[in-house]
Amino acid sequence: MKISNSTNYALLMAGYLAEHPEQKMIQSEVISEKYDLPHMYLLKILGMLVKANILRSKRGPQGGFSLARPPKKINLLEIIEAVEGPMIGSLDMEVNAKRAKFCKQIEQICEKAAAQARDVLKNTTLADLVK
Repeated sequence: MKISNSTNYALLMAGYLAEHPEQKMIQSEVISEKYDLPHMYLLKILGMLVKANILRSKRGPQGGFSLARPPKKINLLEIIEAVEGPMIGSLDMEVNAKRAKFCKQIEQICEKAAAQARDVLKNTTLADLVK
């Protein structure tokens, strides 16, 4: 499983917010500086997380970002899917199906592996990471 930079940043940001529950709102600049991330790119990802109801945002001088729910109610799968879209395990083996009879079996194995990965990510919360 390969995690894109965008997803990596989303996990970093959510983890940072989970580690700092004492702060009501954290400004995007703080996270950008902490992890040396491009600020405009970070804002785009934060917007995805807000849209997915993982984060909450507030504008203004006292504004920033916070978790929309407690860390124990936010799992890694929903963070990843907020950025990447649904995690699926299918391969497009149709082209090779004429050449090899085992292509269908390969697709089934990939689907099973993706299902197991989804289960692990769904059962791992931000709270598990910041213990």
